Amino acid sequence: MTPSDADYQRAVDLLLAGELVALPTETVYGLGADAANPAAVAKIFAAKGRPADHPLIVHLAGHDAVEAWAEQVPDVAWELMETFWPGPLTLILKKQAWVPDAVTGGQDTVGLRVPGHPVALELLRRFATAKGSHAGIAAPSANRFGRISPTTAAHVAEELGEAVPLILDGGPCAVGIESTIIDCSRGEPVVLRPGHISPLHLEAVLGKAPAIETSHGAPRVSGSLEAHYAPITPLRVVTGERLLDFLNAQRHRGGTCGVISPNQPPQAGMPHAWRMLPADPVGYAHDLYAALRDMDHAGVDLIVVEALPAGAEWTAVADRLRRAAAGAGQN
Repeated sequence: MTPSDADYQRAVDLLLAGELVALPTETVYGLGADAANPAAVAKIFAAKGRPADHPLIVHLAGHDAVEAWAEQVPDVAWELMETFWPGPLTLILKKQAWVPDAVTGGQDTVGLRVPGHPVALELLRRFATAKGSHAGIAAPSANRFGRISPTTAAHVAEELGEAVPLILDGGPCAVGIESTIIDCSRGEPVVLRPGHISPLHLEAVLGKAPAIETSHGAPRVSGSLEAHYAPITPLRVVTGERLLDFLNAQRHRGGTCGVISPNQPPQAGMPHAWRMLPADPVGYAHDLYAALRDMDHAGVDLIVVEALPAGAEWTAVADRLRRAAAGAGQN
């Protein structure tokens, strides 16, 4: 999917006018506004129902824009940018004094990334040309707060409808889960949200695996609340060896289940719906949100997810599933 010149121009005009534009990134679709305009940023929070102290990630057209937003950029941050940008990595850095509190959640840090999607990059470049200085697009996931992130333009329309004047359609997202967030504002780099760029990828650049920290001492970041990425239908994670017994018990109780699993469904006692996901962590991550969304529409009483394998490569998907289970079933 490639937007036309007219689509891009309309998107830039809307952003300059302080309006919202949904845009594709390689991770998930974002709900974008001019990050330097607090009134525009407030529209993101209103459309999503997002808590005001929950910071946003600012998307930039390239590395050269970083120092306009961040006042202290350590060498290790430049190394990470050189390696992973454009791409699904967000860096937390000390912010410049002018950066609006609306973007940072009132903190002294700002999250920055250069997305690896051609449509997002083209929009960011055109917006930077039109706006000049301080051109960045604040863009959390384009869904109601705490719900399943959208990985297609249709998901955005379903979630937010008339709240978004324009959705740029860039096709399905390639990665499917949100960016890895690394805090470079307090010395040693620390992962605050795991993602597609894994601890093993980071170790190759940093020389050692970074710590993963989600404690309250760290800067607050997007997607760090305990309940997040959640379907409206209740969700349970069940180990593979218990799965069949669990499904049979549900059936005897008269309950309907939708199952998400990397395995084929058992022939006996088939549940109401079954979604088979790839057995590798990258493929699983790509399909996860769409599968959760499908199950939310399947009319089942319970979504059952077969527990993931152990291992560092599954860290990001396990993080999303844990938060989804915590928030599921809450209208």
